[in-house]
Amino acid sequence: MTSTRGKKKPPFESGLVPAPGALLEWRDSQHFDRWQDRPCVLCDQPTPMRSHDGEPVHKACAEDWIAANPAEARLGRFASDLQSKSSQRAAHA
Repeated sequence: MTSTRGKKKPPFESGLVPAPGALLEWRDSQHFDRWQDRPCVLCDQPTPMRSHDGEPVHKACAEDWIAANPAEARLGRFASDLQSKSSQRAAHA
């Protein structure tokens, strides 16, 4: 049995990690903090953007990081939004 104590639950569920060079799908409003900019974890410049785990990060910085670190990216540090079944069907139509 694994203890969940000390492990913070992500603010919301993530979807797939895009292929290196592909764009992240961040459509959920929880990626945007309208109240406070914080330094990006990758470039240290202010950003209102947040990852699924709540890390302040520019979407472009996260995409560049995925392209530069493809093996580590598969662990899911930055991922696209979880797509609903209806939006998946619409994308394939």
